[in-house]
Amino acid sequence: MAGTFPETNQLGSETSPYLLQHRHNPVHWRPWGPAALAEARALDKPILLSVGYAACHWCHVMAHESFEDPEIAALMNGHFVNIKVDREERPDLDLVFQSALSMLGEQGGWPLTMFLTSSGEPFWGGTYFPPRQSYGRPAFADVLQQLAAVYQDQRDKVKKNVEALRTGLDKLATPEPGKGLTTAVINDVATAALRVVDPIRGGTAGAPKFPQPAFFRLIWRTYRRTGAVMFRDAVTLTLDALCQGGIYDHLGGGFARYATDTNWLVPHFEKMLYDNAQLVDLLTEVWLVEANPLYAQRVTESIDWLLSAMRVDNAATGSFAFASALDADSEGEEGRYYVWSRAEIEAILGEAAPLFCRAYGVTAAGNWEGQNILHRRRNEGADEPALAAQFAACRARLLAQRSKRVPPQRDDKVLADWNGLMIDALARASVAFDRPDWCVAAISVYRFIVETMQQDDRLLHAWCGGRAAHPAVLEDYANMARAALTLHEVTSDAAFLMQARRWVATAERYYWDAAGGGYFVAASDTDDLLVRPKTIADHAVPSGNGVMVEVLARLFYLTGEASYRDRAESVATLFSGDNQQYLLGVPGLLTAFEWLSQPVRQIVILGPLDDPQTLALRQAALAAPQPLQVVQTLAFDVVLPAGHPATGKTSADGRPVAFVCVGPSCGLPIADPLALREAMRSTDASNGVAAWRT
Repeated sequence: MAGTFPETNQLGSETSPYLLQHRHNPVHWRPWGPAALAEARALDKPILLSVGYAACHWCHVMAHESFEDPEIAALMNGHFVNIKVDREERPDLDLVFQSALSMLGEQGGWPLTMFLTSSGEPFWGGTYFPPRQSYGRPAFADVLQQLAAVYQDQRDKVKKNVEALRTGLDKLATPEPGKGLTTAVINDVATAALRVVDPIRGGTAGAPKFPQPAFFRLIWRTYRRTGAVMFRDAVTLTLDALCQGGIYDHLGGGFARYATDTNWLVPHFEKMLYDNAQLVDLLTEVWLVEANPLYAQRVTESIDWLLSAMRVDNAATGSFAFASALDADSEGEEGRYYVWSRAEIEAILGEAAPLFCRAYGVTAAGNWEGQNILHRRRNEGADEPALAAQFAACRARLLAQRSKRVPPQRDDKVLADWNGLMIDALARASVAFDRPDWCVAAISVYRFIVETMQQDDRLLHAWCGGRAAHPAVLEDYANMARAALTLHEVTSDAAFLMQARRWVATAERYYWDAAGGGYFVAASDTDDLLVRPKTIADHAVPSGNGVMVEVLARLFYLTGEASYRDRAESVATLFSGDNQQYLLGVPGLLTAFEWLSQPVRQIVILGPLDDPQTLALRQAALAAPQPLQVVQTLAFDVVLPAGHPATGKTSADGRPVAFVCVGPSCGLPIADPLALREAMRSTDASNGVAAWRT
């Protein structure tokens, strides 16, 4: 029987950069799929499942130490069917097996190393295992031999573990319904969130420090709703630290995934698209109120970096999208591409070096492993144009020199959900900063997804090497639908609204749980999962169910169809829970719930869509810092849905006009953009929204 299956590594024909990194391992890797699972069943061999991603530092370490070792590979090949999964290609699989690991009492992460029965059911697992016993972890070779013996001789023990884990995994599909959310509950959760914020350095207390944009957006929205400055200060303290710390790439732009220390100095150097999309969006939202030039600078630099370094072109369509990540390592060392010695900087900058080094924390001894990570703990020059220009020239010279180094590997996968986050952020930033070119870029990315990552009106999750593959997850539909709604408001193009409605209808058909409510992560015809998870927890990417609450609520306001609002309310209630610790883990849902619980401002602009006055009114409306608003720009002959507060409104003299509506009532027609801006300020004040500071 063994001879009927290839005894070679089978990853060479994959497109995932992560899988291709392992195609020359002596391990007989298989990609996840029917063939590998059938092989395990036929041979009655346990499965060693290894899950990671291309930019993962510890994945590289384990690959070099163990998967490239012929003796360890021989143990793996002799006792297991070995399967590699790119967690970014199959986040649904990763969610299931990370959940299983958590049920075993282990902390999750990557590389994920799970041991499954020949039927694909988990019975034991861990993350990184060293080749020799260290870090308090057993040697990988010992783990392999012990688990192979357990599987061979103690099937009853394996069966007991499988049954216990299966019982726990089944609960992923059946969350306990909550009693519903209220504004008071959300305020209490946001207050509890402040207790875990580092009051000196920002972020949450301790190390490592992750940016957590969804968490801090919840706190920011609470400030906007209540006016309590303690919420504002927690967010601005965090954003200031992020923007000035070593977690930010001060030469090239963009944020690293997290900081390993409490001071935001030492990043885990990998750069992920999802972090940068969410941080650009949060910085934009806060800038609209605070007008901090530092935030505007970081938004601009980060978008410039994304458009230059992360762009993936599709020559066939003339569109482009964004790659998923840049590796932490280059030339086999983490961070090598980004760090400097003082001597290098002095040689490049000459007389400008002393001031630059003082401003960017550069010393002869270094601030990390004998090298220097640039950061702005000293803020001189921020308010002096001449000095700021000098620093910019210094950074440009250092960047030019850095570009000669061997760069980190780029993971060229285009992921629909992550690109959806970036489309939304680009479109919002284009209006806030009056950068129409960013909106053009957002539309190009949108076109890439629509034109290359759909089959029969259904999204595919990933595109790489000219091939779209892998079943879409809920987050793909939720994030792309939200992006389409934002593009509709920014451009007035009804096609974006229609596409958002189609994606929501697809989610309804393939992801909605008709029996228990809520949306599953995986589609009904994704047939290779032990269980279809249904989750609301926000991780690196916001939960699809939370985003869907916002999408559905916005669709209600745009279309007047109450079924959208009813569905949003049912999702919010299902996942509401009554435990504060649980609610701290679902900030995306709490933020989205505001669309159902707070006054939503509807601004209707009537006029020819290409009239400069119409466009000026739209720009004024969209640039307001109120996140809970819907902007519709309509020709005079378009009829609003029955029941819309602006139904029947028109312009008395044929000029473009705007109506500001809250609840069932609208104000008088406004023809002047400045007057519209003042009317929106008044509306915010009357509804208890914190004052604008611009």
